[in-house]
Amino acid sequence: MESSSAPLVGATLGLCLLSACVAPSNDAGLAATDSAAEAASHDEPAFEVWAVDQSDTSGLSYGGTVHIYSGSSLTGKMGVGPVPAEVIDLGAQTSTLCLEQTGERPVRPHMVFFNAEHTHAVLSFVASGHVAIFDAAARAPVACLRTSAGVDGARQAHAAVPAPDGSYILVANQNGKRLERIATDYAAGTFAWEPAATLDLATCVTPSGDPCQFPQIRPDNAPICPIIDATGAHSFITLRGGGLLVVDAAATPMQIVGEYDAATVHGNGCGGVEAGGSMFINSGGATPANLDQFDVYRFPLTGYGPENPANTPAPEVVFADGSPDRDAHGTALVKGHAVWVLDRIQGVAEVFDVATSAHVNTVDLKGTYSSDPAPDLMDVSPSGHRIFVTLRGPTPLSGDPHASVGSTPGVGVIHVTQGGRSGKLKAIVPITNLDAGGVERADPHGIRVRRL
Repeated sequence: MESSSAPLVGATLGLCLLSACVAPSNDAGLAATDSAAEAASHDEPAFEVWAVDQSDTSGLSYGGTVHIYSGSSLTGKMGVGPVPAEVIDLGAQTSTLCLEQTGERPVRPHMVFFNAEHTHAVLSFVASGHVAIFDAAARAPVACLRTSAGVDGARQAHAAVPAPDGSYILVANQNGKRLERIATDYAAGTFAWEPAATLDLATCVTPSGDPCQFPQIRPDNAPICPIIDATGAHSFITLRGGGLLVVDAAATPMQIVGEYDAATVHGNGCGGVEAGGSMFINSGGATPANLDQFDVYRFPLTGYGPENPANTPAPEVVFADGSPDRDAHGTALVKGHAVWVLDRIQGVAEVFDVATSAHVNTVDLKGTYSSDPAPDLMDVSPSGHRIFVTLRGPTPLSGDPHASVGSTPGVGVIHVTQGGRSGKLKAIVPITNLDAGGVERADPHGIRVRRL
């Protein structure tokens, strides 16, 4: 086993009395409230929070860690003191399994998702292209696979997203510029690549006859994040260089049913959430070709087909800001009424009303606990009363440093107010990984709430 219920030195930390870490000692904790909704948070269905630290296991050039917190430890009276976590050292059992099954060790754990039943976790490794699948309750890896080499032998696994029906995992092989699929049977414990399903985004042709990748259309088709709708009918694939593809991911090979150019959808989006009969998708900065961008689009869930011309059906532009120092990234639906989109550079969340698409608030996460939180990804407690967000470290391992550098690596706990339209950062649970020279290497990225 790679996990332990006891705190681990340098890995399991709680709130501290240092500046930018902890609520004041007279804070009654997150249970202190001025609303009935806050008090109701004590009745949360049982859950836990998985947060992924990308930094290599101490002394190794691979590995990383997953920090697992009980939901009650993050929603009850926190006060001042440790917040214990189970810590999975990915440089141990997971690394050994990947070496045995793929011939290489996994490097840089990046994003984590759960299957629909929350029995299994799917963890992608962005540097090495591995996808590791875990028995979530046992905290143990059960399979490890690796993406295929694409352009110039490159490969990555930026995100690996389970299908709603549990039949496959959709993998964004970013630098390989391929969309790949893993057949899954969680009950039987069988997981296998389906090479016949692969969509090569560098060489394919769209239904309209355009090259999938071409200057002025979609200049860099590295897939960033696959966002699958609740029915599994359509997967929205964001692209590093701009443009977007809507794909039938269950077809073999996978089929493009919607194509959008870079003038219609800007690049490097990695946030998407289904709400109000639509799919909200963002585009962000953080690449040398496009350092500053904060856009939010609203796509319909129907109306796609190979007979359509490009850019059909047209998305609604909900928000657009290409001014300096903007970067849209993590996205979440809060209380069913509000879509939150994080900005790593500004340290804020922009909030949009699902019913009207209106921009209704800017929630500033800077302040008492952090002057530079660099909020990356987030997920929401089952009741919607809390948002848990990863905060980046001073030596980020992914994304352009322009956007990804933060001063307080850890998990931020946000108390939601105004029915999801506002909130406040109430605490930071630090994550640390000091190297031999005393440099902080911790770099939290992926985060997900698991229902129990």
